[in-house]
Amino acid sequence: MSKTRQIGIGNVMLGGDAPVAFILGPCQLESLAHARMMAERITEACAPSGARFIFKASYDKANRSSIGTERGLGIDEGLTILAKIRDEFGVPVLTDVHEPGQCAVAAEAVDVLQIPAFLCRQTDLLLAAGETGAAVNVKKGQFLAPWDMGNVASKLASTGNERIMLCDRGTSFGYNTLVSDLRGLPIMAGTGWPVVFDATHSIQQPGGQGTTSGGEREFAPVMARAAVAVGVSAVFIETHQDPDNAPSDGPNMIPISELAGLIDALTRFDALTRELSLKP
Repeated sequence: MSKTRQIGIGNVMLGGDAPVAFILGPCQLESLAHARMMAERITEACAPSGARFIFKASYDKANRSSIGTERGLGIDEGLTILAKIRDEFGVPVLTDVHEPGQCAVAAEAVDVLQIPAFLCRQTDLLLAAGETGAAVNVKKGQFLAPWDMGNVASKLASTGNERIMLCDRGTSFGYNTLVSDLRGLPIMAGTGWPVVFDATHSIQQPGGQGTTSGGEREFAPVMARAAVAVGVSAVFIETHQDPDNAPSDGPNMIPISELAGLIDALTRFDALTRELSLKP
């Protein structure tokens, strides 16, 4: 796997020779109390292995299967909560943006702007995100070839922003099904930008439950281990204390009670991957 450039996001380094980092949190924000509880438990899960993480949660889930699905707290309350989590826990935070007008406002409260997969080719959105100077994690569209992400990164880089991450979250494979082509990870790394693997959305079944998406969360650790063995810069994992009753993407999320063991395993895999890559 090609060595990518290294970027800094708060106390987290991604890419280059840095250890694998993590993007962790619930799918959507539920309340300040819930976000605090999740940030505390994620901190506890990462502490034994010394893993660095970016806290993630969405103030608005604009791409839902049906009109009746919960979308979140909205931008004003959501960004207020995320800013408090950043200050109280001393960790970088990430959230999605969906329109160019949201980017500058969100960048005042969070460290990473995330471009949803369906919007990865929206030029105005990419330019607005890049111009904020915040780090940008752009998810590869389920419809897009990995080599086409070079064009996406070029749009962001045209703003002078050099804090870009390219994220794989699976590729459409028939109706309600995704497949992860692990060849795409080194292909995207060939652009020189750090590569993130989204382990929980990669096992999603889009629209698989009719009015909501399904998923097979038991395979998320499998896919995460495979991606770390390939040599990604970061792993994206959504987690919740009660996934089966979460307001969105419950079938994909890892129970928070299982997170520490998974993080420990992934950091061990990463150490071996980096050790072997140094051998002649």
